[in-house]
Amino acid sequence: MNKLYPLLAFMMLGSIAHANDNSFLPEAKLTSEGYQPWNVGAGFTQKIIHVNGEWVNPYGIAYAKAGVFLNDDKTPGGQVGFRYPVHFTGKDKNGYYIGAYAGHIDSKKVDGEDEARLGGGIDLAYVMLSAERISTFSVGLGAGEKLEDKSGNVIVETEPRLQISYTLSFGL
Repeated sequence: MNKLYPLLAFMMLGSIAHANDNSFLPEAKLTSEGYQPWNVGAGFTQKIIHVNGEWVNPYGIAYAKAGVFLNDDKTPGGQVGFRYPVHFTGKDKNGYYIGAYAGHIDSKKVDGEDEARLGGGIDLAYVMLSAERISTFSVGLGAGEKLEDKSGNVIVETEPRLQISYTLSFGL
């Protein structure tokens, strides 16, 4: 039985080493030319006005947004996400990208104070990507957490919601 354990360990190690085959990774559709890898800009996402940073890599565009909700208290909010290119429509890397996002999606009054809801979802974006700038218009579908007040009354249920966003970024 003691001789069987090293054989099992060797087989496990062999399967792990074999699992490093990269055929399951998505195809890298963005070449290393024709865009700036790091970009900063501003935009709006639903009721959030924000600044954003974007990292363009061969697999798509990763982004982070930080800003405030346009409500009475100017509640802070932010999101992170990633978009993968699906179909290019012309020159540069303009086209349709599909992505996922997570972060603050809404702000509601709870017990007299504005509170930001966390959530996430997926989106379809049209991205105009060139060497100087990234301009993105996206429509997403997501859901946020359920909000309750101190008494246990439900202020907002978890339900699907539409998210519209526009950002304009320039390369560093």
